Amino acid sequence: MAETRVAVNGAGGEMGGQVFAAAAERDDIEAVLGVAPEPEAAAAQVPVVEPEDLGGALDRHAPDALVDFSVPAAAAAAGPLEPALAALPEYDVELLETHHSRKREAPSGTAETILETVADHRELDRVPGREGTHDRTDEKVGVLVRRAGTIRGEHELLLADNDEVLTLTHRAEDRGVFAAGALDAAVWIAGRPPGSYAFTDVVAD
Repeated sequence: MAETRVAVNGAGGEMGGQVFAAAAERDDIEAVLGVAPEPEAAAAQVPVVEPEDLGGALDRHAPDALVDFSVPAAAAAAGPLEPALAALPEYDVELLETHHSRKREAPSGTAETILETVADHRELDRVPGREGTHDRTDEKVGVLVRRAGTIRGEHELLLADNDEVLTLTHRAEDRGVFAAGALDAAVWIAGRPPGSYAFTDVVAD
């Protein structure tokens, strides 16, 4: 089997390290390049360059794909989410996401992906948390963020009306699942013609 040559963006971060470790365990992947703002801090066994030097490095190392962090299972949730949103257009929508205390971005990138999927079906204004005294209106989507402990990542989308509640939940028990998903996507896209693809394309194939 021919190896897919990959470059890893964010090589100096925790997830970059996970991607390199996962690549080393696979016969169909060869990590050939890393990208990080501080290359000397990246614990990688391949050349690591700063983002501004990426163009020349891509020419020299010729990766088939540039891997950025991806959340496979959560991205795949767009599959069941799409028909649910289409079938339940009048239901209230709320999103709760929880991560470890050191995660800085809020909402998470995965939460943003889920909210983009919601926006494809409903024109809703985001409400970041709730406070005060007021009625909930139909044109809102609540976005609640929690940061605590060492929680890897949890995302819960709630669709509710007066009679029933549908909940779609993704929970990551190990960061390795993220790295594996990113590498699966790299192998998949390396054999595709130039174009714009979503992770749902990978899952659906």
